[in-house]
Amino acid sequence: MTEWINLAWVGICTALVFFMQAGFALVEGGLSRAKNSINVIMKVYLGACFIGVLFWAVGYGLAFGARSAGGWIGLSDFAPTGQTSTQAMTLLYQAMFATTAVSIVSGAVAERMRYGAYLAFACLMSLLIYPVYAHWAWNPLGWLKTLGFVDFAGDGAVHTVGAAAAAAGVWVLGPRLGRFGRDGEVRDIPGHNLPMVALGGFVLWVGWFGFNGGSISGIDSANLGTVLINTHLGACAGGLGALSFMRLTKRPVLLSASINGSLCGLVAITGGAGTLNPATALLTGFVGGVLCTWGAERIRALRLDDAVDAIAVHGIGGVWGLLATGLFFEGDFFNPQRIGVQALGAVVAAGFTFAVATLCFKALARVMMLRAPTLNEQRGLDYTEHHEIGYPEFQEASGRLNLETQA
Repeated sequence: MTEWINLAWVGICTALVFFMQAGFALVEGGLSRAKNSINVIMKVYLGACFIGVLFWAVGYGLAFGARSAGGWIGLSDFAPTGQTSTQAMTLLYQAMFATTAVSIVSGAVAERMRYGAYLAFACLMSLLIYPVYAHWAWNPLGWLKTLGFVDFAGDGAVHTVGAAAAAAGVWVLGPRLGRFGRDGEVRDIPGHNLPMVALGGFVLWVGWFGFNGGSISGIDSANLGTVLINTHLGACAGGLGALSFMRLTKRPVLLSASINGSLCGLVAITGGAGTLNPATALLTGFVGGVLCTWGAERIRALRLDDAVDAIAVHGIGGVWGLLATGLFFEGDFFNPQRIGVQALGAVVAAGFTFAVATLCFKALARVMMLRAPTLNEQRGLDYTEHHEIGYPEFQEASGRLNLETQA
């Protein structure tokens, strides 16, 4: 009976993690301009479709194959059939993590990357990047795992990998039109629907209970309550960290930055949700919220145009979370060896992913158009790439008004 209860719990968590795609769609769509909202959401939606098939066929075997090539890549369990219920549920749950890692990229490159090019990159990332690092970090035979690397629910494998791929895409594509002035001025490009962003933030928060809660042995685990309270406290503290930073530095208290701070708190606690106590989870989340809010500004100062601050949320939060897991490991605080292994895992995740993702983006640029033409970017990718728009009454009326004004 216990086995079936545990299976049901993982099934619920799997659904919650998949529901996070709705959160990504809402956050990324809301932080984009109205003329690009359909384009951004379609990337998330159909990206999930492609990744689901590819992860079952190839990615799962590369990441979690029972046979390994020296701890570097899996060599078995491709396109599996005839699995037990537990094995099939494990595959499905891990597929949700692969989908989440790739979805981080879609928001960062929003409003200028062509739809087909993004889907091509999503396929490459789900085959060449995510499963390789997941094998290193999570497979019992993986070389990082054998060193004692701890990445409970994906600070490295999901968030740092996703953010590094996003950084590569932002760097190769360049900024959106008008984002930066010649004198280095950072020009604000506000999203079209902040209430939608707030709803997406809550959806992601709910989904995170499955993200972390499903990464334990089952609902009968003695650690389940600690994992869930750590998750919630990390989110709360992240939002408070962002608020504190904005108030103490006399910056405007922005909704978008507050939500991103809370999401960064969730990211930061992901790596150590099962090995930190509630007090250190609070500290980890709070520092994550501060670092994210500060880091997003630093990234813009480098003239890197991340449309949703995904690099700050998932990259800074992911790296800090891996380090915090080493620093605050319950019963083994501040162990230099453990901290060193965690730092190695973070550097490898960022360096490996950025290098391979950059090669993928540049290879795609040679065989297909990576960035939308200037005129299409000005008109909006909803109409030019999908031949439909998210807000027809408003956008059509706005277009007629612009034409009359020009006349």
